[in-house]
Amino acid sequence: MAQFKHSYLEYAEDPFHDDPFSQDPSLQPIVTPIWRESLFGFDWLALRASPVYYGCNVPRGNGEPVVVVPGFLASDASLIELHAWLARIGYRPYFSNVGRNADCPNHIAGKLLETVKRAHRETGQRVRLIGHSLGGMLSRSVALDFPEYVNLVISMGSPFRDAVRAHPSLIAATDSLRRSRGSANNIKPSCFSGHCTCNFVKNMLAPEAYTVAHYAIYSKSDGVVDWESCIEEDPELNSEVNCTHIGMAFHPAVYRVLAARLREAA
Repeated sequence: MAQFKHSYLEYAEDPFHDDPFSQDPSLQPIVTPIWRESLFGFDWLALRASPVYYGCNVPRGNGEPVVVVPGFLASDASLIELHAWLARIGYRPYFSNVGRNADCPNHIAGKLLETVKRAHRETGQRVRLIGHSLGGMLSRSVALDFPEYVNLVISMGSPFRDAVRAHPSLIAATDSLRRSRGSANNIKPSCFSGHCTCNFVKNMLAPEAYTVAHYAIYSKSDGVVDWESCIEEDPELNSEVNCTHIGMAFHPAVYRVLAARLREAA
């Protein structure tokens, strides 16, 4: 707790935060071992060295549609390994087609919904959603609003619970996007904050009861977000792995959990 108070005071005294939306209890800076993220390459190597990568000894799919959703500031390219692996084990994977995940989350959720509807239309089946970090939060929002299209949602390192507790650098990045707007013309001054009244924020801060299966994967070695904000209240819905935040996109333990959860929902 002392660590948190210290980091919060440093953050609050930053002159960059002089607008009303920066004082937001739903975004809490917290000291995380961000240095561990430099080790994400070992997670990728572990995947390539594992039989899981080749689809050995994991439950297989039967052509069910799965949409993979990238994290904050990332694009579908970050999930190429996951997309290819899902195809190898028998699923019909789809990229999210949301572009770079650096726009208004509610707008991005709308683009994700378009992909979900297309996958549903092309396969005639409700869709499985796998989201990394912010991608998991977007997936949860779509699942809450449009359960008729969604069969299952799995979040990987997604701080969906109560408040986003993350390293100050991540919160500063959201502030920077809000201020600069840049090419993301859909960003409003209240974006990425609990002050916004959009459906995405409502679904994160005050979600209705889920009507679809929903699971969480988390790592206590996460160097970007606080793992305790990434878990469900029901421990049966959580799976712990030991990898970096970035490495959740390509770690054999994560893939093993994904295969089991996908099959369980089927």
